Amino acid sequence: MSFDNRPLEGGCTCGGVRYRMTSKPLIVHCCHCRWCQRESGASFALNAMIETNRVTLLRGRPLLEAIPSFSGKGQTIARCPDCLIAVWSHYAGGGDTFAYIRVGTLDEPDRLPPDIHIFTSTKQPWVVIPDGMPAVPEYYSREAYWPQSSLERRQAMLAGRSKP
Repeated sequence: MSFDNRPLEGGCTCGGVRYRMTSKPLIVHCCHCRWCQRESGASFALNAMIETNRVTLLRGRPLLEAIPSFSGKGQTIARCPDCLIAVWSHYAGGGDTFAYIRVGTLDEPDRLPPDIHIFTSTKQPWVVIPDGMPAVPEYYSREAYWPQSSLERRQAMLAGRSKP
C-alpha cells in the first residue's frame, strides 16, 4: 500500500462533494466481476475499503441511492447530487459501517494501488495482473490476505470499539 501520512482527499467531477480519508484503508480491491465492469463502465472497479467513521465530508452531501448488487443483497451508492459521480458505496454485508471509496475519485489515486485482484475468473483477457500480485478467481478469506492491523481494525469496528 502506498499510503503515507498525508491525508487522501477526493471528490466528484463538479466539486460539489469533497471528502477526506483520515487513515489508510483496510484493503484496496481491484474487482473484475461482471457487475463491477457494468457498473463502472470499465474493465474493473478499484475500491478502497475503510471504516465510514474515517471518511470526513469536506463539502456537500452525497445522494444515497439503493441499487441491486452482485451478491443479491444490494448496495448503497453515495453520489454527488449534481454530477451524479459515485464517490463510494456501502455493501449490504457491512452496511454503512464500511465505505468502499472509488479510488478514481481521489485527487491522487496513484497512492492507492490494489492490494488484491478479486473475481479474476471474469477479468477481461487483455488485463495483465503483475507477477506476485495477490489474485483470486472469486472472493477470498480476509485472514489469508489482510494485514493483521486491518483485521484488528475491522474487529474493533464491528465490536463498536473503533475510533475515527
